Amino acid sequence: MTDSVLSPLKILLAAPRGFCAGVERAVLIVEKALETYGKPVYVRHEIVHNQYVVNSLRQKGAIFVEELSDVPDDAPVIFSAHGVPKSVPLEAQDRKMIYVDATCPLVSKVHLDAMRHYESGCHILLIGHEGHPEVIGTMGQLPAGAIDLIQTIADAENYHTDKAELAFVTQTTLSADDTRDIIATLKQRFPHIKTPRHDDICYATTNRQEAVKALAEQIDMLLVIGSKNSSNSVRLVEVAHKAGCHKAFLIDDATDIPWAEMTECKTLGITAGASAPEILVTGVLQALAEKFSCTVEEFSLLAEDVHFKLPVFPEK
Repeated sequence: MTDSVLSPLKILLAAPRGFCAGVERAVLIVEKALETYGKPVYVRHEIVHNQYVVNSLRQKGAIFVEELSDVPDDAPVIFSAHGVPKSVPLEAQDRKMIYVDATCPLVSKVHLDAMRHYESGCHILLIGHEGHPEVIGTMGQLPAGAIDLIQTIADAENYHTDKAELAFVTQTTLSADDTRDIIATLKQRFPHIKTPRHDDICYATTNRQEAVKALAEQIDMLLVIGSKNSSNSVRLVEVAHKAGCHKAFLIDDATDIPWAEMTECKTLGITAGASAPEILVTGVLQALAEKFSCTVEEFSLLAEDVHFKLPVFPEK
């Protein structure tokens, strides 16, 4: 490759990609809170798992903290899109704090399903990843010991309980295929286990995974734009690998492009996790255009038209 003659590169942009309705809603909540209450507005945990988004909101006046104890009593606080244990809003109420819950409605649905099954006498199994904020939030909806975590097929195979009634719920950002196998194992071992009313895997997670699966057959390499702590972004890389695209990389932005891996690449796929904004995709395309003679095509699997309403903002 020389400066005067750029190698051709075909780029297929997966669609849908990037922001889902829950992430869009959460970001808008922080921005509206800043407009409504002024600076600063506190946010318990990262509002969504994307460093660009978090840094952008920080520059606008958001202060991100780990615990509610880090927030002054008289400051407004927002709970992240991943959901929080019940103890968090209860503490905020006790302290007479102004708070806005940005929990994704699809995560709230999982919370309601878990509570519904628990109140009907079931012991709950949560399929998810230990330590993820969404898992912590869901487990915190019920008393200690009411939920057991199942992370793998092996966990499902080895799980033992003396509880007569079981039900399961799942984290919303998992691999749909992996979760399906875990659920099948649980149903085989516990034929009467109760299921959610609807699939818990987020529509956006499923759509982005299906787009990557379809795209994997047509590309030499895939770039997934998303932060390392974004569960749904990490899953997209795993889905690509399982679909036969063994050169799939998770990158935060254009500065992470693995140029050394692209020497033999003729067709490149690009997607973005549900918490990654489109501006990062644009930045990657601009960086690629400096190194290659690019043609860009939209690879559209389906269109998304889901939107969630903003919550009511309490008066200060």
